[in-house]
Amino acid sequence: MAALDLLAHRLRAHRLAAPAASPVDAARHMLAVQAQEFWGGRWALAVRSRGAVTMGEVDAAFERGELVRAWPLRGTLHILPAEDLAWMLSLTGERQFRQAAPRHRELALDADDFARAEALTRAALAGGARLTRAEFLAMLAAGGVDPAGQRGIHVLHVMALRGVIVWGPVVPREGGPSREQYLVLAEDWIRDPYLPADPLAELAARFVAAHAPAGARDLAWWAGLPLGTARQAMAAAGERVVAVEDGTDPLHVAAHAPPRRAASAPPVLALPPFEEYYISYADRTRACAPEFLAAVGPAKNGIVRPILLDRGRVVGVWTHSLAVGRRAEHPEPELFADADAAEVAAALERYAAFVGRAG
Repeated sequence: MAALDLLAHRLRAHRLAAPAASPVDAARHMLAVQAQEFWGGRWALAVRSRGAVTMGEVDAAFERGELVRAWPLRGTLHILPAEDLAWMLSLTGERQFRQAAPRHRELALDADDFARAEALTRAALAGGARLTRAEFLAMLAAGGVDPAGQRGIHVLHVMALRGVIVWGPVVPREGGPSREQYLVLAEDWIRDPYLPADPLAELAARFVAAHAPAGARDLAWWAGLPLGTARQAMAAAGERVVAVEDGTDPLHVAAHAPPRRAASAPPVLALPPFEEYYISYADRTRACAPEFLAAVGPAKNGIVRPILLDRGRVVGVWTHSLAVGRRAEHPEPELFADADAAEVAAALERYAAFVGRAG
């Protein structure tokens, strides 16, 4: 595919030029958006939705149980539709657990600790109870599982990988947008899990639908799976995907046409940290010039900065603080390439309205 055709297709596939009806619809289309920066994952869904969606509207979907946050992919927090968590963990959970095993040994965490922690967790959260992270760690300590020195966080991670708990409703925060969620029992919170006949095929088909054109190497990176498994997934997707580039690692698109571009789609977008349009690919130079990659990330600390996208190409990054007392400050752009100042300002103001600075 020609470079411009590829970027135009990706903008539509990502729902950046063809927004979904709501943040939940955007999540179902994307399958998962990276969200260790909680505000960033929420903005990733809002920017892919029609209208002026606020953070409160996204948070309401967590309260209704439509969205959850968990570790379904490559050991990283993502927001995803609640009904899709179980089958995704069936593909990735055990692999993530094995990858964390050396750290578990360093922390002297063993099977007995995890079994005790699961019993404590189920008892503490029974009947629809909710715990903050601090309350969860205190509960472990009171029950004889020492949470010190990152042990508690790793126990929490394992409980999530085993499908016991999820990050659910948003914890209110006075003076600004919340950065925290309550932990809840997955089996109580996720009432109608989706069970595809072939989870591996489902993963590939839905990844391609939301990221096309994309190949097996992209899927392997995105999902944290071996390349051979990713290639099996692409083959299993069968007629749901179509190869558009030949070679050892062909790119695929969905068999159905991507969502139709909206006439009102803005040319410049302010996108969150760890943005799917950028982070999801083994080769990021299709959308970002090689000389800008280091400035965007991943940096040595793993951070990927929020990006400014002009007609599908990365032209800069931006910053904004959600600290109490600083939300009213203007988001600040840092451009690498020429871009229309009014279009950049409009993109940043759209984000500002989302977090409530403008209203």
